[in-house]
Amino acid sequence: MNRPEILAPAGDPEKLRMAVIYGADAVYLAGREFGMRAFAGNFSDHELREGLIFARAHGAKVYVTVNIIAGNDDIRRLPAYLSFLQEAGADGLIIADPGVFVLARKYAPEVPCHLSTQANTTNWQSALFWQEAGFKRIVLARELSLPEIAEIRAHTDLELEVFVHGAMCWAYSGRCYLSHYLEGRSANRGRCAQACRRSYYLVEEKHPGEYMPVFTDERGTYIMNARDLCLLDYLPGLVETGVNSFKIEGRMKSAHYVATVTKVYRRALDACLLDPAGFRPDPAWHNELRKISHRPYTSGFIAGNPGTEGQVYHTTAQESSHEFIGIVQSWQDGRAVVEMRNRFVEGEQVEIFGPATDPRPLTVRDLRNPEGDPIPAAIRVQEHVSFAIHFPVEPFSLLRRPR
Repeated sequence: MNRPEILAPAGDPEKLRMAVIYGADAVYLAGREFGMRAFAGNFSDHELREGLIFARAHGAKVYVTVNIIAGNDDIRRLPAYLSFLQEAGADGLIIADPGVFVLARKYAPEVPCHLSTQANTTNWQSALFWQEAGFKRIVLARELSLPEIAEIRAHTDLELEVFVHGAMCWAYSGRCYLSHYLEGRSANRGRCAQACRRSYYLVEEKHPGEYMPVFTDERGTYIMNARDLCLLDYLPGLVETGVNSFKIEGRMKSAHYVATVTKVYRRALDACLLDPAGFRPDPAWHNELRKISHRPYTSGFIAGNPGTEGQVYHTTAQESSHEFIGIVQSWQDGRAVVEMRNRFVEGEQVEIFGPATDPRPLTVRDLRNPEGDPIPAAIRVQEHVSFAIHFPVEPFSLLRRPR
């Protein structure tokens, strides 16, 4: 049976650790340059080496994004970086630009190349072209249905990677120039300003200054505000088509997001592989995905063009049922040391879950500062505080509270 990998986002070293510990088979990340998420924490050369060591020790792979649409200055600077990535031991390079691909074959010939979704591969003839060029894997365009993916699979031996969860760009496979036009920040060079998420009005050229809502709503309308993708219900079909990698979007998201989504899809895929015919998504998995920050979910194009149902028209705000408040660093003798991410107080009802443990409620008791003194509230972000937990807790467990 085809066994796809779970490929999780690693926006910085902490998120890499979370992704791997919570069940990812592979992660994708970027260095400080040449990736499509310039505002993620990303990785220095030293951090990238350390990340590769950590991932390898846990049996996971690391793919590095070099998927900007490169300018001449990038071409001059890329050879040294590509040579470094090969020397460091990257498991794959994610590339969109043919010029970058040529350089990768010359300066990192031992590292497999994966064609980015930015290349907009939507048919099997294009897939064959890239296969003959020397790519090992294609990250397919998000605008494909399940039958279209299956047809591409039938015509090519390339590995196929498909996005299964996360934010969706309104433009065709992310090839957008709106941010560059309005803000001077090119989305194709990793600096997207998310201009599509704003509220827009209509102006007619012969009536300057008269701003009309696109439909009757005093707040305007978010006409390009795509829903978030969730393909949890479609895993059996994707497995059957022979897709090799299930990709989760989210290098700009929190450690809570990375851990939660990775764990849900890890459990779902394992259940699907165990019994494809009898697979039914556990309602608890969908409930977990509602606890993270997200826009209303859609199945995207997997079952056909979603049309107007693929957008959110009334708000650009994200929603979540829970708020992330901390990461457990250690547990010993009935006390947990927690690195804070949001304020919490003595006596508060919270929820904790770990890489191998389901969510369970607990009450914050005997809260103490780093010096061991009792405190009424933990208020300094990233400070290490402690409190009593009577049951064993896994390192890297996460704390959150209902909103």
